[in-house]
Amino acid sequence: MSAFTIPTHATVSPANQVLFANLKNGLGMVPNLYATFAHSDTALGNYLSLQNAKSSINGKAREVVNLVVSQVNRCEYCLAAHTVVGGMVGFTPDQMIEIRQGRATFDAKLDALARLVRNIATERGHADATLVDAFFAAGWTAGNLVDAIVVIGDKIVSNYLHGATNVPIDFPPAPALPD
Repeated sequence: MSAFTIPTHATVSPANQVLFANLKNGLGMVPNLYATFAHSDTALGNYLSLQNAKSSINGKAREVVNLVVSQVNRCEYCLAAHTVVGGMVGFTPDQMIEIRQGRATFDAKLDALARLVRNIATERGHADATLVDAFFAAGWTAGNLVDAIVVIGDKIVSNYLHGATNVPIDFPPAPALPD
């Protein structure tokens, strides 16, 4: 990965320097993957705007999407980061393992979300109609479906960036899935 060094505050554009300072203030650090976005003068700001946009898919639901999509795309960086965040929103380690496998049997509504998201991610957007129907039957709305797809897109962007650059992971590794 010789072409991809991790940008620092001193090496990024002034706009990205402001974003780095905001990230450091909010997170205590600039995660390596966020820093990698700063190779572009605009990508980090655009990505953070997408990630922080208003959505009906928040909290635990957002982490379900993040964990499922990151598992489908085998993104070790995002799995590590979202295992930390998943614990912060209240998931147990066992629940996160189950979510990564595309299920959440401990919560019917989150289970419908996890199953649909896994299907959408593995089938590149071509959702199984029975899983869409189950999603709605679990109490989700058409707006929730649209927002879930936007969160899927958000996570695909970061998964693909890590897959292409393989920047070092600066979070504890996610546990391996059982065989």
